[in-house]
Amino acid sequence: MNTDALQASWRYVERAGDEATQYFYAHLFLAHPEVRDMFPTRMTAQRAKFFAALGRIVSNVETLAADSEFVAQLGRDHRRFGAVAAHYPAAGASLLATLAHFLGPRWTAELAQTWTGAYQAVAGIMVEAADRAANTPAWWDAEIVSTERRSIDVTVITVRPLHEYPYEAGQSLAVEIPQRPRLWRYFTPANAPRADGTFDLHVQVVDGGEVSATFARTIRPGDQVRLGAPVGTAFVFPPQAVDNLLLIAGGSGLAPMRAIIERIEQESRHTGYTPRVQLFHGVRTTWDLYDHEALTALTENPWFTYTPVVSEDPGFHGVQGMVGAVAARGRDLTGCTALVCGSPAMVAATVAALSAAGMPRHAIRYETFGQAPAAGSAAPAADRGFDKVDQWM
Repeated sequence: MNTDALQASWRYVERAGDEATQYFYAHLFLAHPEVRDMFPTRMTAQRAKFFAALGRIVSNVETLAADSEFVAQLGRDHRRFGAVAAHYPAAGASLLATLAHFLGPRWTAELAQTWTGAYQAVAGIMVEAADRAANTPAWWDAEIVSTERRSIDVTVITVRPLHEYPYEAGQSLAVEIPQRPRLWRYFTPANAPRADGTFDLHVQVVDGGEVSATFARTIRPGDQVRLGAPVGTAFVFPPQAVDNLLLIAGGSGLAPMRAIIERIEQESRHTGYTPRVQLFHGVRTTWDLYDHEALTALTENPWFTYTPVVSEDPGFHGVQGMVGAVAARGRDLTGCTALVCGSPAMVAATVAALSAAGMPRHAIRYETFGQAPAAGSAAPAADRGFDKVDQWM
């Protein structure tokens, strides 16, 4: 399959920007009006995200097929939107129609055949994965137990699934709240699994976000939400597999780190072993250190250290700067495994800082959610930290 032709043609269509996106959806909804209800009512941000993800995934078909778990997970996840096998040809036909329209004379019979084969390969992986998962729920219903405003922007929300919800510390899940139907967003439980099944979500208000402000500020105990299946592998590992763990969190990216620390505590009671754990929590202002008291208390454990880092508050008396640069500066990273969680920009900056400090790339682990893989990358999915796509395909 001519991957270079796929990626070059997709880059050309991407230049059309929102015009190509609008053409795709107009074609899809006119040809198949039955799929309209699977998408959010307001699609300003969502439509661009989905269309970009669709093209980038298909144009990276060879890389993804070689490590198909990313695409398989998409197939399993998209069951929560009501996607069935019959819907995939509809999206594929609209994608091809959009490519043909914007490529014009560049859209040759050979290129059309290449795109058709690539899309069918991706769709085939997704449909097969969805079929294999047919005996598991497409989503779980859950109830809000409590909410606690921790800062101006962060609310800790305790959730209780109505049925058993198996997940591992460090995994994430998509959540749909009743106030924003069909707008699923990824969050990470901030605790290891509990006997009563509840878990805490750290919900941080994101500027311009369609879900976070509503979730953080208007959700109430007793409200019903939906949960997608747990996803993610980068933060899931036996604590005894590492000797020196470097946790670097930005904002509410602290959540998976809290879950991992709790799991280490729990397993140490049975094994007697704990790795050395260094946590750096980066925020903009002192007020954003929403879990400072609890984390400080955890430093009573001899294996745990905690460093709060503030970037935009000159009055803060502790460490100031960008958290990734601070964590990488002036320390021996030999034998460390780093887990990084935060905004895409924070993750990218931290990975760059750790790499510049000599940490090998395979020792830096991260997962982000909500975007598609970048076209043209040849690294395997596990190494790229592929994002999950929170819309049906």
